[in-house]
Amino acid sequence: MNRLFITLPLAAALAVPGFAQTNSSSSSSTQAQPAATSSGDTATGKAPLTPPSREGFWGRVNPFARKNYVKRQTEPIRDRVNELDDLTAANSKNIKDTDQRAQAGIKLASDKADAADQHAVDAGNKATQAQQTAQQVTTRVQTVETVVSNIDQYKASNQTEIRFRPGQTVLSKNAKDAIDQMAEAVKGQRGYIFEVQGFASGNGQAAIGNSQKMAESVVRYLVLTHEIPVYRIYLVGMGNAPVPSDDTTKTKHVSGGRVEISLLKNDLEQLSANTGAPTTTPDMQQQPK
Repeated sequence: MNRLFITLPLAAALAVPGFAQTNSSSSSSTQAQPAATSSGDTATGKAPLTPPSREGFWGRVNPFARKNYVKRQTEPIRDRVNELDDLTAANSKNIKDTDQRAQAGIKLASDKADAADQHAVDAGNKATQAQQTAQQVTTRVQTVETVVSNIDQYKASNQTEIRFRPGQTVLSKNAKDAIDQMAEAVKGQRGYIFEVQGFASGNGQAAIGNSQKMAESVVRYLVLTHEIPVYRIYLVGMGNAPVPSDDTTKTKHVSGGRVEISLLKNDLEQLSANTGAPTTTPDMQQQPK
């Protein structure tokens, strides 16, 4: 009986804290429900956690708190902490993505600005080239106008004299060498003519005929040996025409036969050099013999 009397008060003492803890948990969950439905202005979109108004029979500290009671009290807090961690990670990812997009936009804008600068430089270079081309065209046009205005004005470029023995019309070696030098100077050129004048001693038609034959021998050599077109050669038999002397008031007649060869040029070659036109004409090409 003594044991029974001792056991009953001890059991009652142990049952009272458990009952108080159970009532406190039920009252805490009952009070937390209206708070969860009353507000949603938190980072997770859920109502903030509210501490229970009462902590059971023992107040704020329960020395007989069980493991399940502690678990029920800490689970909401742990869940909110996990949600906050997830929300922080999502915000960090969004910030990183936004920064990457901003950097990509800045780089794209910088590349477009560089491309625009390069286009501007290219446009400036093309404008400079166009101005230079226009200046060159103007210069060439002026050159062409000058040449065209003087196209029929021939100027003496070179002159030589071929001597013949009396009564002969055959070219000597020295004569051929002199003609070769003049013909080589016009290879591949245009805008030139040869003026061939023959002079012979004697009187009247006989002198004219002899001078004509000597001049024709020179022309024949130019055409056959150097392929000079005939239309570029002007031949005149002068006979025993007087030749001007150093004294302009006097003239003299030369004995024997001679032929004067004069190379005359106009400005057509200058036009070819300035405009870049080819200087070879069909009449200067190689013809089969």
